Amino acid sequence: MDDIAFTPTFEQYTYTFGGAAPIMKVRPGSVLRLWSEDAFNHALRSVDDLSSEKVDLAAVNPQTGPFEVEGAEPGDTLALHIVELTPARDFGASAHIPFFGGLTSTDRTAMLQQALPDTTWIYHVDRSRNTVTFDGRFGDFSVDLPIEPMLGTIGVAPAGGEVRSSLVPERFGGNMDTPEAKPGATIYLGVNVPGAMFSLGDGHYRQGEGEACGTAVEGAMDSVVLVELIKGGAPTWPRIETDTHLMAIGSSRPMEDSWRIGQVEMVRWFEDLYDLHTMDAYQLLSQITEVPIANVVDANYSVAVKARRSLLPAVSPYDGIHAALRARAAEVR
Repeated sequence: MDDIAFTPTFEQYTYTFGGAAPIMKVRPGSVLRLWSEDAFNHALRSVDDLSSEKVDLAAVNPQTGPFEVEGAEPGDTLALHIVELTPARDFGASAHIPFFGGLTSTDRTAMLQQALPDTTWIYHVDRSRNTVTFDGRFGDFSVDLPIEPMLGTIGVAPAGGEVRSSLVPERFGGNMDTPEAKPGATIYLGVNVPGAMFSLGDGHYRQGEGEACGTAVEGAMDSVVLVELIKGGAPTWPRIETDTHLMAIGSSRPMEDSWRIGQVEMVRWFEDLYDLHTMDAYQLLSQITEVPIANVVDANYSVAVKARRSLLPAVSPYDGIHAALRARAAEVR
């Protein structure tokens, strides 16, 4: 089992899924210990740094990767198990970017109104207490919040030679911004090109469901990830397995289409897992799914459709690879 540590230089970052040469080739079974830069590319370091002045929108969501997975071919399934996510700095940054976010007009929801104020918040990390501190910018309110790290972006190269911005979530994964991409989760992505070409980044020290203002507590991240390859069985859209849930992520606009995508992917998965007729899978999932919103701000909106495993007969997707990866994770921390 290869154990690889990699910290990219600034010149090695990529800002797309697809279209980039691999940073290295890795074998299935590898442990990757990766460092990733924050979504703002370290441009916001104090409350005096404003996104309109400091952030280059052509260089946001820098990706660590892509990694070429030995033996991966179109139609295969890449399994990425998140072992650990650890804040790599003593602060995270969040911002309201003018004309970006869920509660303002945007370039797509155009209105005759002024932008909300360009504002930056800095969250200080307390490692001993595992918290980040919110300090109000327009009053004296302050509160400590638990660190709940996640990866905003994780994905593979798209099909058909497409090159997509690292701001975009789609069937290749990408900028899904789902809090479900957290330690203990196994993410299944369909391979579209030889080598899969996966990358990750956009670390969040915490994020509410929906990422309402458009940014989380963005921070540099140390990630430990296990890489596995399943021959065949590629899901159409990203799937996630945890100890407690099975889920699918749909990304589109309008949001109800994101929901539909996730529901259809879960129906197809349940047909295979439980040998169910389509109508039976549809009916069962109608009664048990939970549907947290991942983001309402990206180029596509993302929704997670979840089924609680405790409600269902025991099943081991992909021949139990999640359980195997969970066992291996305990050995590589």
